[in-house]
Order: sequence, then structure tokens, then C-alpha cells
Amino acid sequence: MKCGSLHPEFIREKLLENNADLGLAFDGDGDRLITVDEKGEIRDGDFIMAICAKYLIEENKLPNKKIVTTVMSNLGFDKAIETMGGELTKAKIGDRYVIEEMLRTGAYLGGEQSGHIIFLNHHTTGDGVITALQLLNIIYRIKKSLSQLSKCLKKYPQILINIPINERKDPNEIPETNRVISEVEKELGDSGRVLVRLSGTEQLIRVMLEGKDKKKIDKMGQEIARAIKKNIK
Repeated sequence: MKCGSLHPEFIREKLLENNADLGLAFDGDGDRLITVDEKGEIRDGDFIMAICAKYLIEENKLPNKKIVTTVMSNLGFDKAIETMGGELTKAKIGDRYVIEEMLRTGAYLGGEQSGHIIFLNHHTTGDGVITALQLLNIIYRIKKSLSQLSKCLKKYPQILINIPINERKDPNEIPETNRVISEVEKELGDSGRVLVRLSGTEQLIRVMLEGKDKKKIDKMGQEIARAIKKNIK
């Protein structure tokens, strides 16, 4: 059955059917949380971290105002943390790398867009129930709905292209593909982001772009994909 944090549309449907105030979707082993607000909008780990960071910074409960996330977090999250006065550090994808970076930097809050959130003063790993309790505490204390609290983060449009490959080559090390990637990065400047990487688990190259203009990044993503397909079998 398609449910839990990987398929939050199921709990979204139930929330709307029952006119509920909040939906909480955990994964199979309970270490991740994805939420649904009272309007039926899915709020992922970036929203949860942004809401928690804002509350903790304002309450002076976040030492050094440091937060750790991964390279997959939305650019809008980076901008939101900057606006809050927080200091953001990026780790490689994977909760183990987030925790390593948290320990290195002295951060108490970290996590992933996937809903894997770590509150280091409560636990040394991701725990969906602890994350839910932290979020519910903020909702209770601030007296605002999840949709209202989520206004602290405005996400940038994001696209993800998965390119099947037979040979594992880093596209960033191939001159022609690297040139196209660099040109796109230069054109986007500070208003967008490009991430091209080999999948760690599948025979894929993942191309991710973010920017203010969805049509523009769609076109740029296809340009990068064509360059990769031309040079990597």
C-alpha cells in the first residue's frame, strides 16, 4: 500500500476527508516525517526545519544559530535561514553525514528534505516522533496553524532529471558537460542552483536545478541532459 512519508498524498486525502488540522506521515522505521497542513499542502523536511529553526532562534534556544542540511535542500531554505539570522552548513546526502557535520560545527538542528530531522539535544539520530513532538509544541506555543508557520519558507521551483547510464563517469569531469553546467550556473547566478551527481545507489546521473523561472530551468535542465547523454553511455 502506498502510504507513509514516501506517499503523503494518502494522508492528505484522509486529512481533507476528515477536515483535520494536521497530517503526520512517518516512514516504515519511523525515523522520517512529512507533514500535511490543514489546507492539504504537503510540507516536507525543509519546511519542518525552517519552522523549527525560526522558533528556536527567536527563543534563543539554538546555540550559535547553526543548522546543517544537505545539498538537496531547496535554495529557498537557504534564503529563509539567512533571513532568520541563522548560519547554514551543507553536508553530503545521508543522515550520517548530517550528524557528522553537526558534531563538527556544534549545531543542534539538522536534517534532510526527505524528513529526516535531528535534534541533537534530544537524540543522536533522526526520530519521526521526536520531530512531530517538536513541531506540535511550536504549533501549540505560537498558536498558529501549520500553513501559517510555513510562510517562513518560500520554495524555489525545482526540477529533477534522472538519466540512466551504463558506465559510471562523473559528468563534472568531462569537459563538454562541465562546460554546459558552468554556463548554466553562470546564467543563473545567485538566483538559482545546479547539482549534477552520480547516484550512490542506482545507475543514474541526477540533474537538479532550482530557479525563480520554472520554464527557464526546464530548458536548462534539458540542455545539461543532452550534453550528458552525448558523452556518457
